[in-house]
Amino acid sequence: MTGEVAIRVRDVSHHFGEEDDARHVRALLDTSIDVARGELLCLIGPSGCGKSTLLNVVGGLLEPTTGTVEVAGKPVRGPMPADIAYVFQENALFPWNTVFENVMLGMLFQGVPKAERDDRARRSLEAVGLAEFSDHYPAQLSGGMRQRAALARALSLETGILLMDEPFGALDEQTRMILGEDLSVLLSRTDKAIVFVTHSLGEAVFLADRVAVFSARPGTIKQVISVDEPHPRNPEFVTSAKFTALRNQLYSLLHDEIRKAMSESAMRGGAGHRGSVAGDSA
Repeated sequence: MTGEVAIRVRDVSHHFGEEDDARHVRALLDTSIDVARGELLCLIGPSGCGKSTLLNVVGGLLEPTTGTVEVAGKPVRGPMPADIAYVFQENALFPWNTVFENVMLGMLFQGVPKAERDDRARRSLEAVGLAEFSDHYPAQLSGGMRQRAALARALSLETGILLMDEPFGALDEQTRMILGEDLSVLLSRTDKAIVFVTHSLGEAVFLADRVAVFSARPGTIKQVISVDEPHPRNPEFVTSAKFTALRNQLYSLLHDEIRKAMSESAMRGGAGHRGSVAGDSA
């Protein structure tokens, strides 16, 4: 990793519930990693391994049981809307507002003056290719276009950090590929630090500068894989030997962890767990 550190995670563990409670879950264990400005870090691992938990700890939505997180040199003790923007799997657009109005809302909550909000909203919609659809309502857009609108809303906040929790997970494979290409182009034009949770091996290799591979729960980072390919990434990268080798390396690292997660799920009666490389509930 090169460049100025934007996110610093040190020895973070997180437990849900009290230790003497049967529902107690150790989601994360002694996890440490840095993310640089201008870098996209993907988090991947078995179901329930704590990927989304770590994302929420970084975003200030969860307080770690132990350990520390710093963003832009400041300790994280709660949400930091001036520094961090989120894009979730569900686009969370208000159906009664136009695309333009939805993008404006985030800046309204941030306290951005109206004249500046208008300019930022237009620029953000242009960046994601939705300028022509600014007056449309979410119901008039495809799933991929709605997710572009959610990304535009996050970009309009002009934060240095963008946290993305399986943002393309509900979309079809073809749409995910195109949005991945668009995100790679955006990354080449910005110095944002992006943390991206995914369950897709191919998506991780195509998007990431580095991929953090998580163990089965309690999750910790098993290995970090570097993807030495400049942004923006061309579609041809997907058919290259380099892409295939990296994807196979990820699969090899994850295989045993998935088996462990499946065994734990079986012992617990399988309640709420999926034995796959999927998004986690913890």
